[in-house]
Amino acid sequence: MNTPDPVSRADADEPMTDAQAAQLRALAEQAFEPEAFQINLTRAEAALRIQALSAKLRLQDEPPHTL
Repeated sequence: MNTPDPVSRADADEPMTDAQAAQLRALAEQAFEPEAFQINLTRAEAALRIQALSAKLRLQDEPPHTL
């Protein structure tokens, strides 16, 4: 399933927004991956990390799979 690109190509190389920084910092803490947050990320890099950490946290919330 393809999700829409959260960052336009024109803005991709701009520094991440304050909202992205806040969201990424919170997700990094929740996922116990503080190294995922770096202050000098671009909008595109931040968007990818937010997506990855969100997916990781969703998987952790699911019940364990058994055979």
